[in-house]
Order: sequence, then C-alpha cells, then structure tokens
Amino acid sequence: MKVLVACEESQRVTIEFRKLGIEAYSCDVLDCSGGYPEWHIKGDAIKEAYSGKYDMMIAHPPCTYLSNAGARFLYPKGILNQERYKKGLEAKDFFMKLLNAPIGKICVENPVQSKIFNIPKYSQIVQPYYFGDPFKKKTCLWLKNLPLLRHTHVVNAPESTKIAGNWFNKGGKDRQKNRSKTFEGIAKAIANQWGNEKIKL
Repeated sequence: MKVLVACEESQRVTIEFRKLGIEAYSCDVLDCSGGYPEWHIKGDAIKEAYSGKYDMMIAHPPCTYLSNAGARFLYPKGILNQERYKKGLEAKDFFMKLLNAPIGKICVENPVQSKIFNIPKYSQIVQPYYFGDPFKKKTCLWLKNLPLLRHTHVVNAPESTKIAGNWFNKGGKDRQKNRSKTFEGIAKAIANQWGNEKIKL
C-alpha cells in the first residue's frame, strides 16, 4: 500500500505509517520538519493526489479561511468581508479537490468549518484526548472507504488548549504551524487502524 499525507510538513502521520513498514510520503509546499526529507515531496499536493500513484490519502488542507473559529472576520461590523470570502471559496475549492481525488481511501481533516461555505458534512469528530493527549481541539474527519477512527486511550480530564501559557496558545512566527501539527496519539491511531492488513486494497 502506498500512502500520501497531503499538506503535512511535520511528517507525524507519515512517520507512524513508516514505522509499520508502509510506504508513505508527506507532501507540502514547505520543507519538512520531521527529519526525513527522503519521505517528503515538496510541491503541489493536488498534483500529487491526482497522479494515480496512491492507494490512500490523509489530507490536512489549510483551514485559515474555512474554520468556524475565524468566522467573525467574515462579518466585521455586520458586513461580509468580500476579500476574505473569496479566499474562503478558494480554500473550499482546494479542500474539495482533495476530498474528490481519484484515490480509493481518503481522510480529509479540518476544524469545524463555517456554514457559509456549504462543505459536505463530516463523517466524524475526534479530540486529542480520545487518543491519550490531554488537550481539547475539535477536529472533523471526512472519510471515503475508511472506518471511523476508534478511540484508543480516553483521558478523563483533558486540559483546554485555551489555558494561558499553554504551548498550544503561544504566539510567535511559528504559532500557526505549531497549531496545525497532528497530535501524536491521533497520528498513531490513523496509521495503526487504517494501515491494518484487513482494510488494505
């Protein structure tokens, strides 16, 4: 099985697949920070997704203009921000191209999205604390020919990522990149459950 992890510079999901002996490649316009450039394709994720090379894709498209968390910027003073709306439509187009890629098994992940963009309903919502990481960050999964991700280690008292001083809430030039990284518990669950022999093509 050959796996594309689209829009991933951290290589967290890619590395977990590789631990299982599965041929996985991260792809992003940025250089990888995971330490395995030989497993990284620096370039257009859409082009790679439509190349016909892959059996499965895990995709993490940019969410800046789609996320419900940024919806307040769409209507400053009650008026639709046309420039931001246009960028949101472009982000939706990118998202949908990944979701509709000619790959047998697909997972696209994103935060809860603004309803104005009318994106199809997600298949499942997961939280990091379902998989052993003591944090809250609601993440939606759109699944194609993949089973729902099973919880592995539910933490009873998850820490909110909104707590002041939390690493997840720190500022700086890498804040957005750090916030977009897949939590380790979720990355492991994706590889271990969807890389299982029973669901291979």
